[in-house]
Amino acid sequence: MVLLRKRIRNLRLRVSPPDGRAILSAPCGVPLAALRAFVSSKLDWIRRKQAEVRARPPALPFSYEEGEGHELWGERYPLRVVAGSGWARVEFSAGVILLHVPPGAPRERKEALLARWYRDRVREAALALIEEWEPRLGVRVDRLFVQKMRRRWGSCNTRDRRIRLNSELAKKPFDCFEYVVVHELAHLLVPRHDRRFRAILDRFLPDWRERQRRLNA
Repeated sequence: MVLLRKRIRNLRLRVSPPDGRAILSAPCGVPLAALRAFVSSKLDWIRRKQAEVRARPPALPFSYEEGEGHELWGERYPLRVVAGSGWARVEFSAGVILLHVPPGAPRERKEALLARWYRDRVREAALALIEEWEPRLGVRVDRLFVQKMRRRWGSCNTRDRRIRLNSELAKKPFDCFEYVVVHELAHLLVPRHDRRFRAILDRFLPDWRERQRRLNA
């Protein structure tokens, strides 16, 4: 069990792959006795989740070769590697992800191209959603950043009105991506994950809990 003290209001318990390590995030003022009692009440859940995590087959690294499947907005598409002398780029056409690279391009080059393409997809889609949702929520975003993030789908800096999104969201179903965008925009109204925040999501995105569940499945 790993204990992380954070500036949060509620206890958060999760089981992290691949080893099934349990991580408890707790507000700074909660005494250890209360934390022990909470963990004890969750032991069955922890063991069940650890068994699920450890039973998963290990993820194999992508080779970025012809025919390999890659995700886009929740669907898997085959990769086609196009070797040529033109501009290195990624395109999506007729249900195929086209990876244009120089002949003999190393795996790292292909990986970087596809990662940049995913970032661009998230940025493009997020800008459209922000334009749609800003007037509905009555908020304004000043800056948008997209990057690969290890532990979060997104974050919001309420002081600077800055939204940060995980580029891996391009691999998730689009309605789950929309949930993350609306979630972060809602933080511009209510910074904390409290009752008022959940009420905003309930009003504007009634099925947000189902979207959240599928996003994290």
